[in-house]
Amino acid sequence: MFNLIVAGPHINNGSSKIWTDRLFEHTDESIKATFRPNGNIDFEGLCRLPTLFMEEGCGNEVAHFGRLSKIEQVGDNLRYHYYFDPNVPPFTNAQVFDLSDDLKIDEWEFSRTHWAVKDVDLSYVLLKGQFSRAPKPSVFQISEKPVNPSLISLMMPFGGFDDVNEALKGAIEAAGWECKRADNFWQNDQIMQDIVELICTSQVVVCDLSGKNPNVFYEAGIAHTLGKEVILITQSIDDVPFDLKPLRCIEYLNNCEGLKKLARDVVERINTIRNKLRL
Repeated sequence: MFNLIVAGPHINNGSSKIWTDRLFEHTDESIKATFRPNGNIDFEGLCRLPTLFMEEGCGNEVAHFGRLSKIEQVGDNLRYHYYFDPNVPPFTNAQVFDLSDDLKIDEWEFSRTHWAVKDVDLSYVLLKGQFSRAPKPSVFQISEKPVNPSLISLMMPFGGFDDVNEALKGAIEAAGWECKRADNFWQNDQIMQDIVELICTSQVVVCDLSGKNPNVFYEAGIAHTLGKEVILITQSIDDVPFDLKPLRCIEYLNNCEGLKKLARDVVERINTIRNKLRL
């Protein structure tokens, strides 16, 4: 599913508003029921969907692919905060119009300010239309699954780091987030594909550089390339390679008190990132 918001013009990392009674126009009744249970709008559910931002028109008007970070009711309007996906360059309404059948967008929706929800895989349709400039590696596949805004992933050596994993996982989940490490599940034949999928679908990636583990360095590089919010941690600042030295890194002691402090510091940083994404 995806949000279609025809309004604008939109600017990156901005906010705008639309009349509440324009929400769910040109939207199937079953979808309306999903996102308006008991008559209340599911703002969090809408924020989990990718979003197509358009101006009115069928020509050279600028359209963007992005996400909603926050929705709030302001009188008779909905104010929505949003950001554009840097991996998808701006395109035109004319290009969207060419894909309107695949996107289930009616022709006259292009000329009316409204907010619809469509039961279509927006990322797939845009990728098929070659709008994405996302990297296309040959040794693994970039996941097409949407980002889970509540998911925090942990990248660390598998051996000898169970205490670190348990301390972080416990604190992160207690703060209301979901937390996974790549060895917690098995979905693909290759473990590398599981790791990449976890990185792709995570809101924040925590990388433990302790011991100069090459796997973690590789995973941190993938996360940075995909534009993820990355939190670096280490038991020794000497384990941080030269290329990562300019980035802030949380140093911790691998003992009871040290792990408690690490957990607090990481959760605090995650909350800071969350607040930044909601601006």
